[in-house]
Amino acid sequence: MSSTVYFAPMRSVKKTSLTKRAGALLERAGLGDAIADGDFVAVKIHFGEEGNTGFVQPMYVREVVARIKAHGGRPFLTDANTLYRGERSNSVDHIACAIHNGFGYATVEAPIVIADGLDGREACDVPISGGKHFESVKIGSAAVHADAMVVVTHFKGHEAAGFGGALKNVGMGLGCRSAKQRMHADFDPDVLAEKCTACARCVRSCPVEAIVIGPDRVALIDHELCYGCGECVASCPYGAIGIQWGTDASALQEKIAEHFAGAVSGKDGKIVYLTFVTNISPDCDCWSFSDAPVVADIGVLASTDPVAIDQAALDMVTGATGLPGSRGEGMTPGTEKFAAISGVDGTAVLRHSEALGLGTREYELVRVE
Repeated sequence: MSSTVYFAPMRSVKKTSLTKRAGALLERAGLGDAIADGDFVAVKIHFGEEGNTGFVQPMYVREVVARIKAHGGRPFLTDANTLYRGERSNSVDHIACAIHNGFGYATVEAPIVIADGLDGREACDVPISGGKHFESVKIGSAAVHADAMVVVTHFKGHEAAGFGGALKNVGMGLGCRSAKQRMHADFDPDVLAEKCTACARCVRSCPVEAIVIGPDRVALIDHELCYGCGECVASCPYGAIGIQWGTDASALQEKIAEHFAGAVSGKDGKIVYLTFVTNISPDCDCWSFSDAPVVADIGVLASTDPVAIDQAALDMVTGATGLPGSRGEGMTPGTEKFAAISGVDGTAVLRHSEALGLGTREYELVRVE
């Protein structure tokens, strides 16, 4: 049986703002049914790293917050702390970064609660069933204790997972810092000496200082320190660092799916997904920059099925033409853009999520003008 995915295209035939149309999509997808009066509602959002511009902009989040309040919910914005070195590895810096990027209360009219606390250790161990890798996963406690959730996602590429959609937004995003470590534990980067220019960008990007420039002017990686976050892979402008998987690329994605299962446990019928297939960058919003979008803006999707909404977004990007001047340049409709750019097939997360009973890849797209 297929799931319904609602779609608002970029063009507004009725001359209605995309902000209002995104809110209307949430209503069509069943926001009112998901929220009971007085519910604590986690709005899962990626606040963007300092300097990044690809994340979902605050005016859209304000519309989500207003819709939740209209149904009697008590919304708060949330994400878990990051594993890598940056502006979001602890609650103090994380909240400051969010406010700098426009997510202050005065703008979005909801407070920020970092899911795994001050230093990433406030987490609940949530049992899951059917996992290949875990019997339980550690999820930020604020997200676990919330009554309902609205997942607001920026659909984009990802250097290690192929692409980042709703499944990754929740699975990786709400895993506490130690959970992120467990998810990243299956792969190691490797340097191709003939491509390395000793520019040291990888050195600066490494969160655990596992990379140095050796005496022969080639980057050297200490695999005892490296935990496989993939930051160096994305930072290298010359393609000199590739990922050597301990198993294969699907392991990370399967672990993301299993953490997703833990994050949504106990919230059946209480979650709605809103995905922006806009500003479709080739890299994660965790970077302190945003590269050129690989295809033109497509629109916004909403559903109660996370697998279906990710599949629909991926199909839309695959069906688009690569933009000149971007890393998608020359790519024709039918080319899976993110796999071509990163070399990673991102569909394992869809397959494993479907096998875990989290949703279906079969969907009916309903266009909403």
